[in-house]
Amino acid sequence: MSRQPRILGRYDGQEGGPLLLCLGGIHGNEPAGVHALQRVFEVLRKTQPKMRGTIVGLAGNLRALEAKTRYLDRDLNRAWLPDRVAQIATLEDGCAETLEQRELLDAMRNVVGTHHGEIYFLDLHTSSAEGEPFACIGDTIRNRKFARSFPVPVILGLEEQLEGALLEHLNNLGFITMGFEGGEHHSNSAVGFHEAAIWRALVGAGCLDDETLTETRHATAILKKSRGDLPQWLGIRYRHAITDEDNFQMRPGYRNFSQVSKGEIVADAPAQGEIKTYYRSRILLPLYQGKGNDGFFLALDVAPAWLTLSRWMRRMRLDRIVHWLPGVSRVKDEPGAIRVNLKVARWATVEIFHLLGFRKRRIHGDYFIVRRRKFDLKGPERTNL
Repeated sequence: MSRQPRILGRYDGQEGGPLLLCLGGIHGNEPAGVHALQRVFEVLRKTQPKMRGTIVGLAGNLRALEAKTRYLDRDLNRAWLPDRVAQIATLEDGCAETLEQRELLDAMRNVVGTHHGEIYFLDLHTSSAEGEPFACIGDTIRNRKFARSFPVPVILGLEEQLEGALLEHLNNLGFITMGFEGGEHHSNSAVGFHEAAIWRALVGAGCLDDETLTETRHATAILKKSRGDLPQWLGIRYRHAITDEDNFQMRPGYRNFSQVSKGEIVADAPAQGEIKTYYRSRILLPLYQGKGNDGFFLALDVAPAWLTLSRWMRRMRLDRIVHWLPGVSRVKDEPGAIRVNLKVARWATVEIFHLLGFRKRRIHGDYFIVRRRKFDLKGPERTNL
């Protein structure tokens, strides 16, 4: 794959409206999103549909895409920690991904500019395992509303398990965000699923109406068919972290959404022995490639009634009194952060805080700290990168 341009395309509607920013190839072995964006922009240029707002497509790790590898020196999708982003303009560490991050951030800043109004971000991925396409979101009410335009399984809580993901960084700045997994890296269907996701994103963001193009109607049909009888909402409950020294080997035959039993042996690592699951669940993103530090994830179904209750509790702002619960207190000098003593607060602790919009956890022995997401119900007046 030759070196791609950073800007894959831009299409401005005839009316003002939201900005939809789409990214493909933040991992260099995941080119399907790049190809899908090119196809969508070709259709937009030819048909010139009536549209509100703007869509811009970006390519992620250009050097890794050219080399057809996940990354060259470090994972570009684990580099978006606040301190690193603040230093990126002057950081000189000889890392190829530092250059990529600086260039990508500059490109996004140029696109976002002085835009007023909602900004949506769609991050296109594929995986090393086969399986049906799915979406993943940071659990805010605004993100959930966007996700409902996609007739695929939606995963909550993946962001809690990862550090430095671009999706999380932009979500914390007030973007409405979604990651979309289109299937196995080299499957024939991955590009088509990504195309469908882009068209659905244009509808979900309010740029296009459902009936504007044949492509928007077709996107609904193929994504709905791909879901089959899978649940619409799932929550991540476990991540199996690995290092290069573990020599982790996923056992063959697993795909996204495979059901696993409690105690099932799913992988091996010389330093750890046989790796077993903790409970009956669905496996996601089992690792069948050389690079990566996520062995697999385990997810449980989430009942729609739970989401309805959560939406009501957040709109009532019950998070403002959560520190009244036994073993729960505010964290000094950290606005919006809550400290939970696990020796005192035992019953369904994580689930309660998820209901109230607290997601990110930091574990410290017998207690953990959670923080309520910014911009859960309402976006910022202006989004700055």
